[in-house]
Amino acid sequence: QVQLVESGGGLVQAGGSLRLSCAASGRTFSPYAMGWFRQAPGKEREFVAATRWSGESTYYTDSVKGRFTISRDNAKNTVDLQMNSLKPEDTAVYYCAARRTSMTLSSSYYYPNNYAYWGQGTQVTVSS
Repeated sequence: QVQLVESGGGLVQAGGSLRLSCAASGRTFSPYAMGWFRQAPGKEREFVAATRWSGESTYYTDSVKGRFTISRDNAKNTVDLQMNSLKPEDTAVYYCAARRTSMTLSSSYYYPNNYAYWGQGTQVTVSS
């Protein structure tokens, strides 16, 4: 079974930075892709960023492009989300997710239902 554990959330002022980390464990952890999603109170869970576990492909929602960077360390089974120039609208619980099998369409990375494994979430609060 795959377990994902997020860390690095917290309270930061607008314009500040945070780095989230997701540590994955499991006897045979070999995902096809990993992603970050977020969910604000009263809103649906939304896609933030994703990366293939091999190669250089990364994906971002438009609202975070140029501010957030997803990166992975295959040896350590971790995926990080560096968040810069944070805005109050970035406030949410951030979730790490993983998918084992391949996806042919780049748009597939955006949908939570395409990920089978989820972490418990970490709160990010950006004050104005």
